[in-house]
Amino acid sequence: MTRQKTCLIVDDSKIVRKVTRKIFETLGYEISEAEDGAVALEACTKTFPDLIMLDWHMPVMNGIEFLRAMRQLPGGGAPVVIFCTTETEFNRIQEAIMAGANEYVMKPFDDDIIKGKLEQLGLL
Repeated sequence: MTRQKTCLIVDDSKIVRKVTRKIFETLGYEISEAEDGAVALEACTKTFPDLIMLDWHMPVMNGIEFLRAMRQLPGGGAPVVIFCTTETEFNRIQEAIMAGANEYVMKPFDDDIIKGKLEQLGLL
């Protein structure tokens, strides 16, 4: 039997986390959630998920700060990170990729967009 894939959803919006959770649960992922980067980083010190859906703008620790810190942890290079945000400027997308993001989706997104990204990343 294969292990269930895991996804950590990091977003300060409870509604976005709920919508994202539904999409990933239908794709067979086991979900955990964090409302900011600090909570997510704490979770990653215990166990890394296979995939992280990461918001940019959050209180306490934003997405880019979390990503840089998480990639520095032993084993922190393993999770696939998809930034999901309203940031559209090319230099912001470039900053996310340079910090260690694997992919990028714009909000609002739907299940077709997520499935497409997961297929591109070889996760579906």
